[in-house]
Amino acid sequence: MRILNISAQKPDSTGSGVYLAEMVRCELSAGHAAAVVAGVDASDEPTLPEGAEPYFVRFNTEALPFNVCGMSDVMPYAATRYRDLTPSMTEQFCSAFTQCIAHAAAEFAPDVVICHHLYLACAVARETLPSIPMAAVCHSTDLRQMRNHGLERERIANAVRSLDVIFALHEEQKREIVEIFDVEPAKVLVIGTGYNAQEFSPADKRVANDGVSHLLYVGKIGYKKGVESLIAALDLLAKRSGAPRIEACLVGGHSDAAEYDRIAQRAAACAIPVTFAGKISQDDLVQAYRTSDVFVLPSFFEGLPLVTIEALACGCRAVVTDLPGVRPWLETHIPGAPIDYVELPGMRGVDEPVKEDLPAFESRLADALERAVREGRPAGQFDVSALSWESLVSRVTCAFEAL
Repeated sequence: MRILNISAQKPDSTGSGVYLAEMVRCELSAGHAAAVVAGVDASDEPTLPEGAEPYFVRFNTEALPFNVCGMSDVMPYAATRYRDLTPSMTEQFCSAFTQCIAHAAAEFAPDVVICHHLYLACAVARETLPSIPMAAVCHSTDLRQMRNHGLERERIANAVRSLDVIFALHEEQKREIVEIFDVEPAKVLVIGTGYNAQEFSPADKRVANDGVSHLLYVGKIGYKKGVESLIAALDLLAKRSGAPRIEACLVGGHSDAAEYDRIAQRAAACAIPVTFAGKISQDDLVQAYRTSDVFVLPSFFEGLPLVTIEALACGCRAVVTDLPGVRPWLETHIPGAPIDYVELPGMRGVDEPVKEDLPAFESRLADALERAVREGRPAGQFDVSALSWESLVSRVTCAFEAL
C-alpha cells in the first residue's frame, strides 16, 4: 500500500508523535510506501523514519503566524491551545492543511490515509480527500477537546462519522467515541498501542545498585501528569519507619515554566533524592528503564500509555494510576504483568483532580511504591512481544484490506 499519515502535531514529540513515527517505521519495513503530513514550527527539522516522504505544514510563518496547535493544553513545546483559536486562526489552520494534504495526495498518490486524532486536521483531510479510504487513530486527547469546548464541533463530528474505520486504544475509549461522535460501534476497532521490540528489552546483566532502589518516571513534567503528587508520595514514604533507600529520576520536557519551577522546588525539598533528566534520546531512555527497579506513572489522564509497556519490556515493575480502560486492556493482553494500580482521586472533568482528595491519593501512591520497591524487579523477563508496533501495523493494514 501507499499510506499517507497525517497529524497536526510535531511527529517526533509527545506520545502520539511516537505512535505515528513507529507506525511509519513499521509500514516501511513491511514493504509499504509511507508519507507524513505534520505540523511543525518554521525552523523545525523533524526526524522521520528513513524512507518516509515528508510534507510539513509550517507554523510561525506568514501563512500561520502562531505556534503549532497542541492536542493537550500543556505540551512539551510552545503550542497554541485549540480553545484559543480565533475564527481567523481556524481559517488559516484549515487552509494550510488543505493545501498541504492536497499537494501530498497529488504527488504521493496514496491508496489509504491514516489520521492521528479525531479532530480538526482529520476533518480537513476527510473534506479534502473524500474518495480515498481513510482511518483515524484516537489518542484520547481528541475526546477531551470535544468535551471541553465547541471549536468546529459539528464539522469534526460529521467528518469522523464519514471515516471508513476508526481505531481505538481500548474498549472504554471505543465506548466514548461511539457516544461523542454518534458512530456505529462496528466502525470502531480496538487496536491498542505498541512498542519497539528491537530497542526496548532487559539488559543482559543487572548493574549493582548498592541497596538503592531506583524509581523512574517518563512523561511531561506537569501537575496533571501527577508529578507533584509523586513527589509528595515520596516524602510520605521517606518518613515511614524502616523506609527503603530510594532515588527517583524524572525524564521528560515541560512547557509551563512556572509550573516546572514549582515542581523543581518541591523536588529539591523532598527527603528522597529526585533528579530531572529532561528530554533524552531513545538509547538513553532504554538505559534508564534497564537500570531502574520501578517505573511509576501517576498521571490523572492518559489514553493508553506506551511508556508503561516500554518499562515492562525492559524488566521494570510498574506502579500506575488506575485509568479508565487501561487496566482491562493491559490485563487482557499481558495478563500477570507486574503492575500495581493506584485508585485515582475524585476528578472534576477528565483530568482535574479534586484537591481535597489528593492527600489520600498520595498516601495510596506511597503504599504502592513501597510494595513495588520491596518486591523489586521481576525475577525473569516479562514477555510483551505480542504488543510490538509490527503487530499493530499488521492489524491496521488488515482492517483496510477488509474494507
